Order: sequence, then C-alpha cells, then structure tokens
Amino acid sequence: MISYFQDYITVGVVLSVGLVLMTLVLSLSAVIRPNNPTSEKLTTYESGVDPVGTGWSQTYIRYYVFGLLFVIFDVEAVFIFPWAINLEKLGYFGLIEMLIFIFILLIGLIYAIRKDVLKWE
Repeated sequence: MISYFQDYITVGVVLSVGLVLMTLVLSLSAVIRPNNPTSEKLTTYESGVDPVGTGWSQTYIRYYVFGLLFVIFDVEAVFIFPWAINLEKLGYFGLIEMLIFIFILLIGLIYAIRKDVLKWE
C-alpha cells in the first residue's frame, strides 16, 4: 500500500516544484521588466489599423463546416498511419476494417459535396 501512495507523492512533488518555479519566474519578470504605460500603448491593436466600431461581428456557418470537415479527415489520418505500419500483422481483417472505415468517411464527403457545403461563394 505504501508504494501505491508513493506514486501519488511523486506526482504531487513534481507539480509543487513546477508551481513554485512558475511563480518564481513570473514574479522575477514582474520585478525586472520596464513599466511605461502610455495612452498609445493601451489602445487596442488590430493589424496596424485603428479599430472601428464594436468588437462583435457575425461569422458565416460555412467556416465552422470547413473546420469540422478538416478535423474529420485529420482524425482519419491519425487512424490510417498506425494501421499502415501494422498492416502485415493485421492481415486481411485489418484491410477490410480500414476499407469500411474509409468507405464511411467517403460517404460523408459525398454527402457534403451534394449539399454544396464545399462551394465557396
């Protein structure tokens, strides 16, 4: 039972040392850095242009759909690379399973194309 808690004690010590070092470095940087606030430095910086209007703007849903499609196909790549490395061990079963996986993703891509989700206006 003692060795069981020893692992937790090790994690706690590492976390404590990390927090102490982080606090020490942030405190040291707050003491050393120069502090010269001016009205020009306190204005909002927006790509070199003075900000105009409010900060609220409406975003098209299309951006989120593209992001979601990217994440889906990125996750597909995460599953395909380890499969390709172990293809010889998995044999035909692994090949068939991966083909089913790719087929399901292909159906989703065809659905997105037919719904004109990927058309940029």
